[in-house]
Amino acid sequence: MAVDKFRIMEPIGEKEIRAAFVNCSKGEARRLTLPAGFPETPWSDLDFLGWRDPKAPDRGYIVTERDGEYVGIALRASTGARRSLLKSSICSVCVTPQSGSGITLLVAPLSGPAGRQGNSVGIYICADLACSLYVRGKKTTALARRFEESLTLEEQNARTVANLHGFLDKVLEGSRSAA
Repeated sequence: MAVDKFRIMEPIGEKEIRAAFVNCSKGEARRLTLPAGFPETPWSDLDFLGWRDPKAPDRGYIVTERDGEYVGIALRASTGARRSLLKSSICSVCVTPQSGSGITLLVAPLSGPAGRQGNSVGIYICADLACSLYVRGKKTTALARRFEESLTLEEQNARTVANLHGFLDKVLEGSRSAA
């Protein structure tokens, strides 16, 4: 896996965050609750900004830089059966193993007309959306540690971003399919 350079999330403001959302209405983006402690966000430790809504725990949000623009997606927790606390799962974005409750299925409406028709795509991801912090060892899971990998930290970060962008491609496909 080639890594051109190690990138981190640049600090962005509330206005840019709300304008970045591609799969919800402007009104929904205006009403979403920013992460707790937003002014103290550890930008230098983030590949993307991800958070669960403190006022609506079934909702989550991700904002990332992609091709020179900020892209945000709104997510909802799946209403399916809860996973066992005794089993572990692996995040599809950062490849961090977690106990069953640490990984959740979050579903994103597709952007554009397809999303307005109810079409969505899901991903198994760290329930707190703190993938960047797990990769960097700034946060630990109930399982206490990540797998030991032969990839460098930079390569792990690049994989995390590539996996997230792969999911974004699926969300954005809703606006492309209508063209």
